[in-house]
Amino acid sequence: MTTATRFSPLRGTRIVSLALNLPGPAALLRLRELGARCLKVEPPGPATTAAGRPISGDPMGQYNIGAYTELHQGIRVLVADLKTERGQAKLAKELAAADVLLTSFRPSALTKLGLGWKTLHRAYPQLSLVEIVGAPGERAEEPGHDLTYLAEAGLVTGTEMPPSLLADMGGALMATEATLACLLQARSSGKGLHRQVALSSAAEWLATPRRWGLTLPSGAVGGAHAGYRVYACKDGRVALAALEPHFARSLFKVVGLPAPDARAPFAPEARTAIAAWAASKTRKQLDALAATHDIPLYTLAR
Repeated sequence: MTTATRFSPLRGTRIVSLALNLPGPAALLRLRELGARCLKVEPPGPATTAAGRPISGDPMGQYNIGAYTELHQGIRVLVADLKTERGQAKLAKELAAADVLLTSFRPSALTKLGLGWKTLHRAYPQLSLVEIVGAPGERAEEPGHDLTYLAEAGLVTGTEMPPSLLADMGGALMATEATLACLLQARSSGKGLHRQVALSSAAEWLATPRRWGLTLPSGAVGGAHAGYRVYACKDGRVALAALEPHFARSLFKVVGLPAPDARAPFAPEARTAIAAWAASKTRKQLDALAATHDIPLYTLAR
């Protein structure tokens, strides 16, 4: 995409973030991609490297520098100790020209820093505050992390770790959404707004299909539908997603099963037949069949 055609609806908007680790920086990156001018204020790091370079005060910069680097592309980073007058003065200068402050502290920590909503709104009437917290309301002071919020939402079903940080990334999207909502409303009122985004609420939102029963083992997309499962094949695995009736008909035809009615894909015999068929095919053969017969699938290595 060229600069001339770049989609930048937030051009001219200034975002300041104090949020560390993953959800806040991920939200800030999304806002930067929408054209906002973004500043990240970090605390001083614990030390320097052997080469004399300062270590980031953001934990992500300490345990995964690759992720930190990607998250901060195009983001200006300012180091400031907000527990000092000098650090507070640096932040105040930035907030005076900002549209939104993004944070991920507990509310009590914000208050100690003089950044509680009432104090902030008096000092900077135009500024909106978007807080990323662990849980909403009174629970915002409770300790927690992505894993605990996923567990609470029913998305940790065994002893295996979840494949991704779903609450953190979902929370980042919700924080982006909250920021956009604040900007839209502030544009008409001229006054900043306060919004709180909870990672536990993001996990609950992502878990909604499970609450409905869709992704339970008895649900259509939880394994009960024979056309929507992961099967072993000759040299790996295949993720089949032939859920809609026309896809299911194509799959059943290729497998050699009778044209299905609405209940046929839920029969154990259908799963057995498709499992045997998949086990007899290589990934290359399955990819070719998918292209020829318009079947949604994706093959994976073992």
